Amino acid sequence: IKRFMITRLLCHRIAHIFVLKSCFVLFTAVQVGDVVVMLGSSAILPCHIITNDRLSQITWQKTIKGKAPNDVFLTIQPTTGVKYSNGQDLRFEFIGNVNDKNGTLKFSNVTLKDEGSYTCIFSLFPSGTQSRNSQLVILVPPITNLMDYTPLEGNEEVPLATCTAAASKPKAEVRWIKGSLEGKVREELNETQHANGTTTTWSTLLGKPGREMNGQLVKCVISSEATKEEILETNIQVHCKYLQTSFKANVYLGFSYLNKLFLIIIILFLAQKFT
Repeated sequence: IKRFMITRLLCHRIAHIFVLKSCFVLFTAVQVGDVVVMLGSSAILPCHIITNDRLSQITWQKTIKGKAPNDVFLTIQPTTGVKYSNGQDLRFEFIGNVNDKNGTLKFSNVTLKDEGSYTCIFSLFPSGTQSRNSQLVILVPPITNLMDYTPLEGNEEVPLATCTAAASKPKAEVRWIKGSLEGKVREELNETQHANGTTTTWSTLLGKPGREMNGQLVKCVISSEATKEEILETNIQVHCKYLQTSFKANVYLGFSYLNKLFLIIIILFLAQKFT
């Protein structure tokens, strides 16, 4: 009898532990992974489960910036189909199949405000609920620009060119290929973070403008996760003093020559008239 009671007690505890573990698994959300898309494009939010349990409903909820957490925005039922909550957002399109227990959505024209966590919840019988979670990440390509200056030749350090990668997400990397100017110029990197999550990065090439720099090629390399590497080129322009002096001298000599020529013509004209 004692052996029977001990065996029964052990079986009861094992069964109790099994039930607790089973319940824990049922209510654990499975992280599907990141869904990474470009700003303005379409995202596929996966939602699929394999089970023999009966499905009564698929519920979609999101947690995004500026909204209440776990905000339910769409439900799918085998009998009534798709129903929107808290306003109809037609950018969400159901592309799954309820009979296959697939609640996948296509999300069109995504914006930065849409970035966040998206969870689909399966209401099953008799097991309960199971969920799948995806993190939506939006990439924004930079707006690029290369601006050059034409400083006057001198011994003070001044900006020679500025390369900008504006409003990108994540922030872009900006670097220079200096060529023959390596060691003669330096880079100064700055960035500004915007409220919408984008970042503007710009790098300025600084140096003492000398005549040997004039016409030298430099390249700006912009790298970003949102786009392939981009290279912008420019030739450094320096306003050399000797060119300015030479130009003024030539102008002066030209005017002097014209004055002398005009004077000679007048003298010849007068000499011919009075002879």
